[in-house]
Amino acid sequence: MKIAIHATIAAMLLAMPAVAQDAANGEKEFKKCKACHMIQSPDGTDVVKGGKTGPNLYGVVGRKAGTLEGFKYSDALVKLGEAGEVWTTEDLASYVTDPNKYVEEKVGDKSLKTKMTFKLAKNQADVIAFLAQHSPEAGGTATTDAAAAPAAAPAAN
Repeated sequence: MKIAIHATIAAMLLAMPAVAQDAANGEKEFKKCKACHMIQSPDGTDVVKGGKTGPNLYGVVGRKAGTLEGFKYSDALVKLGEAGEVWTTEDLASYVTDPNKYVEEKVGDKSLKTKMTFKLAKNQADVIAFLAQHSPEAGGTATTDAAAAPAAAPAAN
């Protein structure tokens, strides 16, 4: 009986359409992020002017965690990268929801804390869809010849 219930639930989940992400809404939601983050292509073109407290998020989807050249990451993000974390859209959506909890779960060390204190409570998938548009490694469409350079290109200061 339990197997039949599980099979029915699985079939229903597979039949459900995936929740579509809205990159246009994500661009609006990114306003919350730009106090600390910018999106600037390797050729210096500003996609979104923003702060430099956090790393440049151009090319973040597909980038190894804690590795953008020229940015001083917390030990938590460095260890996450050393553990092999490459940002996927799903991982980023979980990370922005609760950065410290995410790192703790991935690395298994409660003492590690990120510098990111902000928690994005809703529309995470939309924001990440917007970031994916500016991530050549993720198949983003906002690319230039210069954007074909490694995703770890430093942010212009």
